Amino acid sequence: MVDGPLPGFHPALKAALTFPLAWGASPIRDFRAWRRAARAKVDELLIVGREDGTPYAPEFGEPVRRDGYRAQSVTLSLTRHERVRAALLTPDGPGPFPAVLLLHDHGAKFDIGKEKLVRPWDDDVRLASAQAWAAKYFSGRFVGDELARRGHVVLCADALGWGDRGPLSYDQQQALASNFFNLGSSLAGLMAREDARAAGFLAGLDRVDARRVAAVGFSMGAYRAWQTAALTDAVRAVASVCWMTGLKDMMVPGNNTLRGQSSYYMLHPGLPRFLDFPDVASIAAPRPMLFFSGALDPLFPTDGVRTAHEKLRAVWRSRHAEERLRLKTWPELGHVFVDRMQDEVFDWLDRVL
Repeated sequence: MVDGPLPGFHPALKAALTFPLAWGASPIRDFRAWRRAARAKVDELLIVGREDGTPYAPEFGEPVRRDGYRAQSVTLSLTRHERVRAALLTPDGPGPFPAVLLLHDHGAKFDIGKEKLVRPWDDDVRLASAQAWAAKYFSGRFVGDELARRGHVVLCADALGWGDRGPLSYDQQQALASNFFNLGSSLAGLMAREDARAAGFLAGLDRVDARRVAAVGFSMGAYRAWQTAALTDAVRAVASVCWMTGLKDMMVPGNNTLRGQSSYYMLHPGLPRFLDFPDVASIAAPRPMLFFSGALDPLFPTDGVRTAHEKLRAVWRSRHAEERLRLKTWPELGHVFVDRMQDEVFDWLDRVL
């Protein structure tokens, strides 16, 4: 697709999107029945099948002591096709602990993935790259390490194309997505399934209180966080920073959605004929969910954020659970997850987990 509207087709197809399976628009009036139907539709259109029967077969690396917690690698099977190396942080003490599935961003930076959020301990080159990234977006903090210091088990893995599973170059993304489609599969579907499997693995660890597992992410990681909660009940709360909008408001000239490339990690063919982004996130209602955005964020027009927030608020209100939904737009901030945003997320997690 070109960066801009396609004459004739683009406005007509866009106007035809009415999201008929959304809660409130769907003829299904029982919320639990709607959740089942909406999740089943998302499941179907991911293209990639579930792998609930595939053993994780984890292999744990030697722990490294840090200030109040220990860091180690864990290699596991999120699908039957590939072993994935993740970072696992565990607080000192007996546990079981609350836990966070931490999901990294895109950022067109592929040399690091999990290292964007968890300080690497075995690679000085990646450490330097990760420190620069943390300085740019996270006030110099490693969000995973901060969470571990505050008493959370943290799991963070590379998505396909980043870190140990890459690095891709920016212009290879479209070819990779095309190859997946030609093979009857989906790049975005794979990421969604892997994230849901990672949540299940984290919730099943002896050191974790399975009733207190959250998904937290920034940018593409924020998308991954609410998507994971829609797909699995293993996630009991979500903090999503800088990724929520209405699709129609996002499909405007200049937006990354129209350029291809990075958008293929979040593109499930056919799904917009049924559900908008906030409709998918609403499958997780009425679990506690937090959505932060920056009013100066060039990737998410304010009209789209407002559209999405209104839809989300209506769903939680219909469940008499509006107090479990935290929506905030930071007027002075753009596409970042800086320290004061982090502190609010950390405090919110302490309350809801």
